[in-house]
Amino acid sequence: MDLMFYAVPGLIMAVALFVSVRVVRRALDLRRVWNSGLTAEARCLRTYTTTSGGSGDSSVHTTLHHVYEFTARDGRAVRFEEEDGPGTTVEGDIVVVHYAEGEMVKATARPPGHVRNTASTVALLAFLAVVVVFCVGFMTTYTETSSGGDSFGSGRPSVVHEPPSPDDMPYDRVP
Repeated sequence: MDLMFYAVPGLIMAVALFVSVRVVRRALDLRRVWNSGLTAEARCLRTYTTTSGGSGDSSVHTTLHHVYEFTARDGRAVRFEEEDGPGTTVEGDIVVVHYAEGEMVKATARPPGHVRNTASTVALLAFLAVVVVFCVGFMTTYTETSSGGDSFGSGRPSVVHEPPSPDDMPYDRVP
């Protein structure tokens, strides 16, 4: 039974840390792409949507995807997919993409937005930090309460105070 009170928060913390790494990696990739200064005209090859949710009382969330293709400076044809692009971009449209060269070409059709990128990254990391701190606090509290400590977290057993007996009182105070 104790395993559940450590495994579940531990799993939640592991997922939060994994998501944190992904968020930081994506933010750094976008910054690198925007700072590279390389742009190209890309053609939107395909648009499609994916939906999630909708079971029971949950709402449906729709994500718009775009597939772009452009020719990099070295002549390679690069195709990439991006989520949550503008709904006004349709198949056949020409858009400006920012990209960074390398073995794996990273690209985006989003216009540069360093402040927005940094603010959203910091906000998401702060939320994930709160999740991790809550899990650590939960596990610490459970450890202290299950080890027989008092509810104030001192780790010492609670002391029960009994009223003094007449033998313990001074002779002039005995009723």
